[in-house]
Amino acid sequence: MVKIVIQKKIRDFDKIINVDGDKSISIRALLIGSQSYGICKIKNLPKSGDILSTINGLKKLGINIFFRNKICFIRGNGLNGFDYKKNIVIDAGNSGTFARLLLGLLVRSPHTIKIKGDKSLSRRDFQRIINPLKKFGAKFVSNNKKNLPLKILGSDYLKPINYLEERGSAQCKSSVIFAALNTPGKTIINAKKSRNHTELFLKFLNFPIKIINKKKYDRIEIFGENYFKSFSYDIPGDLSSSAFFIVLTLLLKNSKLKIKKVNINSSRIGFIKIINKMGANVKFINKRKVCGEQLADICVSSQKKFKPINCPTELNSNAIDEFLIIFLLASKASGVSTFRNLEELNKKESPRLKLASVILKKMGIKVKVNNTSIKIFGNPNLKLNKEILINNYHKDHRVFMTSVVAALCLGGKWIIDDVESHMSSFPSFLSILRKIGYKL
Repeated sequence: MVKIVIQKKIRDFDKIINVDGDKSISIRALLIGSQSYGICKIKNLPKSGDILSTINGLKKLGINIFFRNKICFIRGNGLNGFDYKKNIVIDAGNSGTFARLLLGLLVRSPHTIKIKGDKSLSRRDFQRIINPLKKFGAKFVSNNKKNLPLKILGSDYLKPINYLEERGSAQCKSSVIFAALNTPGKTIINAKKSRNHTELFLKFLNFPIKIINKKKYDRIEIFGENYFKSFSYDIPGDLSSSAFFIVLTLLLKNSKLKIKKVNINSSRIGFIKIINKMGANVKFINKRKVCGEQLADICVSSQKKFKPINCPTELNSNAIDEFLIIFLLASKASGVSTFRNLEELNKKESPRLKLASVILKKMGIKVKVNNTSIKIFGNPNLKLNKEILINNYHKDHRVFMTSVVAALCLGGKWIIDDVESHMSSFPSFLSILRKIGYKL
């Protein structure tokens, strides 16, 4: 177990940076590329643990993937074009996105395939994926019918389904979309608003998918067994990764930061909307559309005061991965911030709502928390001069990075376990900190 010790706050800075490519889009690009005909070319693919798990898993399924001049090439064999031996095991590592989306592509697999993950992923709920994929015709074998490891066996007699996705889970929605690709006829999904990268990617490829945007739900119609050609794709920067450096800049006294070429998909900017309501004043400049996605450069500067927020619950699904760092900002607000209906936070890599309250209390922040909501009693004068130990957090990468940001802004001596956890999503995190001036 590798620890990091932070005893000094970071100095003010004025920098321009790039963050790693968007993880959600990268995994989708690899999976969709595996179903195309021909050689796909993907630029700016991050080398995070989740991406490497995806690449290794697809290679086991007979997909040829190689790198040349930092560009990833994928030789797709068409829909259901996997070629593999019997009784193979796919290790998804820590990636819930890869594991859940891959299951959607395996609904036609002629042999049983076992999917496993690390301890963290093996605690997460897969029943939400199993139930709709069974309706297509796939079969599952699992020790407890809910978690990894599990086995899937596809069917040659798939049938389209009508599916209601009520959680606001882009992983569930995308898994069903991927299953529909291999299914004859029209699959209909009524999905609560969530990340729409899969739909935009398929529209970019001119795949026959119809999207009707409604106030609370999106109606998605997929016309299966339609083939698509190979493609070239440039992965934009990850907004979830940018969030740590945005809040770091905000909490310092006299700092400025520009983050170039970041994805600002409307289903991802809940974080920006929330912190701007708190007084952040984050701006998008140089907006443009690339490969069907909205991109911009993000500009942020330090702010002296932050307002508390009664966070609108309709923004939850669009900020679900950023709430830990939002809570850190709320700890410096001048009043009580309330966040509700966040039960999905406890179904991530760790019980994040519970861990957030533990860390905030260690910092001296008053917190009231239950299984679905949290109240944070902010202290705008918060400064630390004590030792804080962060351990036993299930190697959750976002807990690690949020703790590092807190240490760099608030002072004190922080001892933070499991440095390697950030490699699953944001391998450049520490090197970017060095670039903006902190010597770790």
